[in-house]
Amino acid sequence: MAFPVRTFSMDFPHLHLLLNHFPIIGTMVGVGLFLISFLVKTEEVGRSSLIVFVGMALLTIPAFMTGVGAQEKMVADPSVSNALIQRHEGAAELAVWFMEITGALAVLALWQSARRASPAPWNTSAILVFSLVTVGLMVRTGNTGGEIRHLEVRSAQEGTAAEATMAYFEPSPAKFTRLMVVNKWWWAFMMDLHFVGLVLLIGTIGMLNLRVLGFGKQLPIAPLNKLVPWGIAGFGINVLTGLLAFIGMPTFYTHDIAFVLKIGAILLAVTTMGLFYLTSAFRDCEAVGPGENAPLRARFIAGTSLFLWFAVIVLGRYIQPLQDSIAR
Repeated sequence: MAFPVRTFSMDFPHLHLLLNHFPIIGTMVGVGLFLISFLVKTEEVGRSSLIVFVGMALLTIPAFMTGVGAQEKMVADPSVSNALIQRHEGAAELAVWFMEITGALAVLALWQSARRASPAPWNTSAILVFSLVTVGLMVRTGNTGGEIRHLEVRSAQEGTAAEATMAYFEPSPAKFTRLMVVNKWWWAFMMDLHFVGLVLLIGTIGMLNLRVLGFGKQLPIAPLNKLVPWGIAGFGINVLTGLLAFIGMPTFYTHDIAFVLKIGAILLAVTTMGLFYLTSAFRDCEAVGPGENAPLRARFIAGTSLFLWFAVIVLGRYIQPLQDSIAR
């Protein structure tokens, strides 16, 4: 029996244009704050820059994914150069990976600061290097995207040695996509790894949320919190495998309403987790012992987080049945 699918409409070019400004400008802001933190020696400024990096790493994901739908609309216009689109996509793929690495390093530094410890010197140096490179790659991505429609602003470096060097390092979108689906065992391995990451994430964050809500009150909250790094590692695995899977079948995922809603639920779930650790809710819960209730605000955040992660699981289950549910 066929699964009835309702088709939705989405304006990908305008959505992509709206979203792609955030990681470009936001990363610049993050780097500025990070550099200022070295001068003023203020922990709050450095922490703010790390939060910006994490936020931009998250927003980069939907900005990158909406590019596929925008591309499909653009290639229908005979006045648009497909070569420029491919160059922009290659620049975007390289920028995405550097942005996600910068965000992962920032998460590690924020976790260390939440534990009242200073970030490791190697981590601070790595954030500085990767964020500076990411700014350059984001600027190039923005420039190559602007040149698709505005040929009058085409870079004067086009055809030069610098342009050839950048093109050498940027992946070929079509080749990268074929590489992801060239072997069924590789794809199965990615999906299994994605599931393992989900188990780590939901198993640790879910247990913490349930205890904060009042389940298993015989346990103190602090020991459960020590398992959260495993959940963060699981989320990192999911981001990596999820991006690779999307690159392997971009059109399939772009036109699936369940996938789009899943990405939205993930962004909201990570935001609630950030609210828990970046506000006094986390500090209030650390002291909660066996038989005690967590503060009301912490319980509200935990309940919201649990609901959103449950939504992520359910929406993931419906990705395949709802394929082609967004109009092309």
